[in-house]
Amino acid sequence: MSTRMLSISDAQVRVYRDSEELALKAARLFARLADQYVVGCGRFTVALAGGSTPRAMFKLLAASPFIETIPWSSIYFFWGDERTVPPDHADSNYGMARETLFSKAPVPEENIFRIPAEMEDHDAAAEHYSARVMQFFLTGPGASRSVTAPLVNMPRFDLVLLGMGPDGHTASLFPQTTALEVTDRVAVANWVEKFNTWRITLTAAAINNARNVTFVAGGADKTETLKNVLEGEYQPDLYPSQLIRPGNGTLLWMVDEAAAKLLSAK
Repeated sequence: MSTRMLSISDAQVRVYRDSEELALKAARLFARLADQYVVGCGRFTVALAGGSTPRAMFKLLAASPFIETIPWSSIYFFWGDERTVPPDHADSNYGMARETLFSKAPVPEENIFRIPAEMEDHDAAAEHYSARVMQFFLTGPGASRSVTAPLVNMPRFDLVLLGMGPDGHTASLFPQTTALEVTDRVAVANWVEKFNTWRITLTAAAINNARNVTFVAGGADKTETLKNVLEGEYQPDLYPSQLIRPGNGTLLWMVDEAAAKLLSAK
């Protein structure tokens, strides 16, 4: 077993050998939490991420042994962020999940809550998604347990999966963007200057209300940033991933050896 465990600030960090092991362990975590919450609560709610590692993880989940054993009909899928493109666009996070996972796993269509990021009015798209998410958590299957949420005006996801970019962004919370300051909304439209585009993203407040938040990040291009995010000065304007600190939930970082190379073995 190549896994090693670190304890850094209030986060648990698990380090894996390479991207393949990272994707496999992430798939196993997803399956374990799905079983745990479906058995205990009757449903499992997850906000998905985009990126290469989630893509690899989705492909694993859509194959044996996961596809036969995961309780797909009781899982409800949301997204942490979306690019402002149609759902069939190559850059769509939803489109990637549909291609790699939903086209193969028996997930009911009514269990999928995508972000309507193709809407021309980006603020309206964020408001529409926020309203749909909150309606589900207030009135959907198993909604009565949402009253235990620390912030009652926020959804209480069972799991939020996140990635981290080389610049320290997560979801579409990019450095020095307006979304970093929003604390009273579920999702917002966020202008990202470096890409000259809008993104729709969950706010840090919505993410931090989850029961489990898991970062899945690999690659040597993230080595220095990961060190700064986990062990450096608190500078969330520069490293938005530092904003993610669940108030009443677990925070787990799953990373590979390349990304973790500079981390202290605390």
